[in-house]
Amino acid sequence: MSRVYNWQLGREMDYPFEGVRPEKQFAMIFDTNKCIACQTCTVACKTTWTSGRGQEQMLWNNVETKPYGYYPLGWDVNILDKHGVQEMDGPEYQGRTLFEAAPDGEIVLGYTPDDEDWAYPNIGEDDCTGSMEQGALLTMPHMQWMYYLPRICNHCTYPACLSACPRQSIYKRPEDGIVLLDQQRCRGYRECVKGCPYKKVMFNPVTRVSEKCIGCYPAIENNRQTQCTITCIGKIRLQGFISRPDEIREDNPMDYLIHGAKIGKPLYPQFGLEPNTFYIPPIHVPPQYLRQMFGWGVEDAIDTYKRASEDPQLLGAMLLFGATPEIIHHFKVEGRNVIGYDAKRAEVVRVPMREPIYMRVEYDSDLDVHRTNVT
Repeated sequence: MSRVYNWQLGREMDYPFEGVRPEKQFAMIFDTNKCIACQTCTVACKTTWTSGRGQEQMLWNNVETKPYGYYPLGWDVNILDKHGVQEMDGPEYQGRTLFEAAPDGEIVLGYTPDDEDWAYPNIGEDDCTGSMEQGALLTMPHMQWMYYLPRICNHCTYPACLSACPRQSIYKRPEDGIVLLDQQRCRGYRECVKGCPYKKVMFNPVTRVSEKCIGCYPAIENNRQTQCTITCIGKIRLQGFISRPDEIREDNPMDYLIHGAKIGKPLYPQFGLEPNTFYIPPIHVPPQYLRQMFGWGVEDAIDTYKRASEDPQLLGAMLLFGATPEIIHHFKVEGRNVIGYDAKRAEVVRVPMREPIYMRVEYDSDLDVHRTNVT
């Protein structure tokens, strides 16, 4: 065991592997308030990476309807039940991580899903908590709620899959923190599947080895955002790199949204893996549920998100979502625009802070035509 610092927990923790933090870390932010579960991201990922034999039920990217959706079946309620009740009410997590809660002889507390658990990717889709009584009016925030949760591999800073693999087939790239699996070394023991609490390592029954999201690293190496990000029609995603916790840059949109504005929250930080996909929490969901899923500070994140129109810096960073297929390393608000820059500080995108409005007259004298729609 080594002692490593987990900034999401606000403390050091035990980790059964060498804890080496990369210079920059692949990361993604999802705005759950904008996701409509169109599954464009899922299809884009599927057709790009998992269209082969043995991958029929394999979705590296999926979108679940919470609270009743899961892929695989019951992935989070099962591990939460094993983990037990943990307190998430302050900046320093007092409970146990999955590494610290591991049974004797085990690396991490986990479980292996049954094969049929992977067969229901859309279970619970659009299901709400409870029903509306006759005559009830829908108000915001409303009691009957659900929301969509897009998920990919978290490319964790302290991956459970990596530490659980007896073959050391899984490794974390030092240049960008992407977690990859060497299929040449893999022998299909499925310890990685058991260890990952997010169940984002999957077993191929044809090749008899495990597979997982590769973070679209061929695109990343060419300064392009991931396939699921650039195809998202709702512009709910921003992919880039976050800095080390002691080297935060305010002009990095990822650093700013996660560490500055603090509206990007990790998924189940109490597991202790320091996941690197972050979520802007849904504004209409009971805080007790959100604290369990995204940890401490969700109420402040929602309040900040609601007031984005009053903060040009925050609004500008959020307008970069879906604005360009290139990775944005730096940004600034200048006048009425937010500008995104690449790693060499060359401008790659310029987005107006306010959309222009054009009014057309009802009668066009040049063309001698009348327009009934003048908006």
